[in-house]
Amino acid sequence: MEHIELSPSEMYAGALAGIMRQIENLRLGRQSTHGADQNKLWQIHIDGALGELAVAKCLGIYWAGKGEFRGPDVGSVDVRSSPLHTNRLILHPDDPDDRRFYFVTGMYGKYQVHGWCRGEEGKRDEYWMEPPKARAAAFFVPKTALHPL
Repeated sequence: MEHIELSPSEMYAGALAGIMRQIENLRLGRQSTHGADQNKLWQIHIDGALGELAVAKCLGIYWAGKGEFRGPDVGSVDVRSSPLHTNRLILHPDDPDDRRFYFVTGMYGKYQVHGWCRGEEGKRDEYWMEPPKARAAAFFVPKTALHPL
């Protein structure tokens, strides 16, 4: 696991990228996916972009900011983030099997990058869960199953 701290200017750039994504989604009439709370979309996009920036900084890879819709998040990899260090990496059935997914937790510029797995590695029956909340069912991969950095 790697601890990453974003500078104030990095947090500003990440937050702007998240805002740009949500504005584009609104402009194009895109709906949220996987049961995301419609009232938290601004926050979800900002937090996701900051998590991506933390992983990019950890890996020493250029981060393009807003990026391409449905394209990889950082270089050739995707990032899944959570504000809670106790959560798991979430994969969905439609996630690419051959792509690496990095898991990062934290908020407010202080993050922990826990590791990664390929989509096919994380889509195991024992990781499948149907949460009691509105969130869509998915694969919840424990941190112990992730490859180290």
